[in-house]
Amino acid sequence: MAFDPVEFLERAVDVPSHEDVGPVRDLLVSTLEEEGVSPTVDAAGNVLASRGDGDGHVVLNTHVDTVPPHVPFERDGDVIRGRGACDAKGPLSAFVAAFLDAEPTDGRLTLAITPDEETVQTGAAHLRESLPDEDGPIDAFVVGEPTGLDVCTAARGQFEGTVTITGSAAHAASPAEGRNAIRAAAPVLEAMDTFDAEAGTPAHDLLGEPTLTPTTIEGGEAPNQVPAECRIGFDRRSVPPEESGDVPAALEAHLRGALPEGFDLAVELVPRETPQLEAFETDPDAPVVRALAASSGGAVRPFGAATEASFFAGLAPTVVFGPGDLADDDGPVAHAEREYVRVEDVRAAAGMVTEALSRLVG
Repeated sequence: MAFDPVEFLERAVDVPSHEDVGPVRDLLVSTLEEEGVSPTVDAAGNVLASRGDGDGHVVLNTHVDTVPPHVPFERDGDVIRGRGACDAKGPLSAFVAAFLDAEPTDGRLTLAITPDEETVQTGAAHLRESLPDEDGPIDAFVVGEPTGLDVCTAARGQFEGTVTITGSAAHAASPAEGRNAIRAAAPVLEAMDTFDAEAGTPAHDLLGEPTLTPTTIEGGEAPNQVPAECRIGFDRRSVPPEESGDVPAALEAHLRGALPEGFDLAVELVPRETPQLEAFETDPDAPVVRALAASSGGAVRPFGAATEASFFAGLAPTVVFGPGDLADDDGPVAHAEREYVRVEDVRAAAGMVTEALSRLVG
C-alpha cells in the first residue's frame, strides 16, 4: 500500500471539523493533489475525484464533518483517539487509500466526500442529483461508517414529526370551561405505543420492527390558563417498505381513535432542507456485497444508525462499511468522549476495499 491511511488519519483527527469543515476539506484536497489527483469541490461543498474509465462505476462516499464537541487527537499505541477517529475520519482515510491504490482498468472509481452528514445532508442530496448526470449510471455505492469491518446492507430510516393536540383555552380558576390539551396528551401517548401493533406494520427480516418514540412535549402559555394546545415531538425509525410520507396520515387516523371528545389533532413531519432519511435494503447477492464480503470476511448485517446511504440506495446497490464501531462492550464509541479506532483496522479496511474494487472495476 503506497499511501499510508494512518498518517492521514492522524492529521485529519487533529483538525477540528465540528463547526467548520473547511480546514479538514483543504487537507483532503491537498493530500489528493500531492498524490497526483485533481479533485474538485462542487457547489454543495463535496470533494470529488475520479479515476479510470469504462462501463462500471463505483462511488466511495463518506463525510468530513463531526459532531461537537471536539475531542483532541491522541495516539496510544495501536489506538487513535479523538473526535472523528471512527466517525468518520477512519473510514475516510481507508477510502482515500483504496481510491489511490486501486487500479480501475475496467471501470470508473469516484471518491465523493460530503461536508454535512451529521446535520442536514445537503452534500449527499446534491450528489444524488448530480452524480448520475455527470458520470453516467452508477453500479454501486460504498458508504464509509464504523461497521467493525462488517458489510451492512440495510438501515432503518429516521425522521421526526409533531403531534399537535388542540383544545380550547380558559381561566385556570374555571378549568371545566376549557378543553385542556395537556390532559388530552395522556391517551394520545398511550395510543402512540400501540400504533404499529394495531396498524399491522410488518417487521423486517434484518432490521426488525420499526419504532415510534415520543421525544419532546410542550404546551400552554401561562400557569393560570387552561392550555389550548399541546405538541408531542416524535422520532420514527422506519423499516422497508415504509416511507416517511406514509406515516402522518396513518398515525393521525390511529391517534384520533384515542382522542377525547371536543379535541382536534394533526400529525406533521418536521420539514427538512433535504429529503427524509428513508429506510433501505440492498440485495445480499449484489456484486458489491459479494465483493466486500469476500475481501473482508465480515458478517453481512444491517447498520445500527441512520446514514447518508439512504440517499444513494435508490440509485444503485449500496453498502455501509468501515473500521471502528458505533459502540463496544464498554458503551458508546462514535459521538462519545472516548471515540477511537484501531490502527490495524484502518489499514485492514483500506486493503479490503481495494481488493473489492479489483473485483468490481479492475
